[in-house]
Amino acid sequence: MAVNASDANVANTTSAASAAERLRITEIFHSIQGEADAIGWRTVFVRLTGCPLRCVWCDTEYSFYGGDWRDIDDILAEVASHGAKHVCVTGGEPLAQKRCLILLRKLCDEGYEVSLETSGAIDVSDVDPRVRKVMDLKAPDSGESKRNLWTNLNHLLPHDQVKIVIASRADYEWSRDVVAEHAIDKRCMVLFSPVHGAVEPRALAEWIIEDKLPVRFQLQLHKLLWQDAPGH
Repeated sequence: MAVNASDANVANTTSAASAAERLRITEIFHSIQGEADAIGWRTVFVRLTGCPLRCVWCDTEYSFYGGDWRDIDDILAEVASHGAKHVCVTGGEPLAQKRCLILLRKLCDEGYEVSLETSGAIDVSDVDPRVRKVMDLKAPDSGESKRNLWTNLNHLLPHDQVKIVIASRADYEWSRDVVAEHAIDKRCMVLFSPVHGAVEPRALAEWIIEDKLPVRFQLQLHKLLWQDAPGH
């Protein structure tokens, strides 16, 4: 049967629209938020596939490759099925997929408390302002500090958070100096976290106390509960 040009154009348009509303997803799971200002809340995590960084201490390398293409409306339906108020979009690096911005906007439109965990290496200026950005700054021992996009600091809102993961005393001193130099604590909450097995949590806490830093010490609650098991 012949297909006229009009029908073909409609089919192509529909196909393009469908592709524009898809994301590659590693996993969606329901758990307890283990860090940042939503710690302890029941949360649905949407983990996007892919990351351009290779931090030495990364604990989600399984999200670098693979994953499944999912329609954003399908993702929203699965999120809704868990009945949680909080949603965290994470990775990998979720902003490496441009359509992540669509997902964030739609989650906000649905009334969720939405957070975004991002590496700080990709521009955050177009992230919906309703989203709570939890943005990393990479300290030297991560191996990726050269990837920090410092202009992102200009796009932080008071409800956002900057997280620095610390693997050594040298990392701590770098972090302390960066917070002071850029007055990051005046922009938003600053979180210092120890790398498991590299820095004793007590040592990091005592450094913060000694230097009277305007930062929030945090441990990853989910690691205390489930170690590094995927899906938590």
